[in-house]
Amino acid sequence: MKLYRIVKVAMLALPLVFAACGSHKKTIKTPVSMTPDVRERVNFISSVQKNAQTAKFITSKVKFSVEVGPQKLTLTGNLKMKRDDVIRLQLMAFGFVEAGRIEMTKEYVLIMDRINKQYLKAPWMSVDFLRNSGLNFNTLQALFWNELFMPNLAKTEKISNDSLATFNTIESGDDMIISLEEGKMDYSWLASKQSALIKMANILYKDRFNGNSQLNWDYDQFEKLNKTLYPRKHAITLNTADKEVKLGMTLNYIGADTEWEPRTEISNKYREVTVDEILRRFMAL
Repeated sequence: MKLYRIVKVAMLALPLVFAACGSHKKTIKTPVSMTPDVRERVNFISSVQKNAQTAKFITSKVKFSVEVGPQKLTLTGNLKMKRDDVIRLQLMAFGFVEAGRIEMTKEYVLIMDRINKQYLKAPWMSVDFLRNSGLNFNTLQALFWNELFMPNLAKTEKISNDSLATFNTIESGDDMIISLEEGKMDYSWLASKQSALIKMANILYKDRFNGNSQLNWDYDQFEKLNKTLYPRKHAITLNTADKEVKLGMTLNYIGADTEWEPRTEISNKYREVTVDEILRRFMAL
């Protein structure tokens, strides 16, 4: 596959993998009575939360694999994350030339095509497939950081004990399934009963007219990072009614490098493109 084709598939597939369709309607939570069963459930979910990373930064070299239908490719790159600030993916060509960049902050989503000197930079709420999904920066951060999340949580909100009680749990062998349902959305996590580590996160959007969409994020090969464990291997699959996109990320040399600029400056040599252009290219694959 030619370099241009590889970069085109990867750059257009990655942001859509992170944007499974769904509902953005806010659900009002009501306090749940803390019966013994509820308290036991909350205690387990709290133990899952305690596995959250204490690191401020996570950085790593990454090997990416991307599958869009019959097309398969592998790329190398970098993952750079700063807690509550930025998630950045850099895609490399030939192992040393940056071909593309995806940067997500609380304020905007930036997609850069270094090969063709094009970019898209837009607030979250102005991008239809992100606004309609109910996914925001906090949700994506939780997926990347291997943590529990609640949809539509405001930027400054944390998950309270009352909110934890709204989750359901059911045993599944050596694991526990944690679930939450909101309207057309089903959220679930598979966590080890022994370690309380999240092995899998799943987001399902139910649409009887256009077909269901599902985002599945598997975690494997945990290693010590700071005081907790972090997965080196991430396997992400997006299924829609007519397309499947798979993204694999294998992290090497996981660290906490702080010597990098968390915001990308865009040269005036780059041409800004629209979301519609990005989507048209993706649908033409």
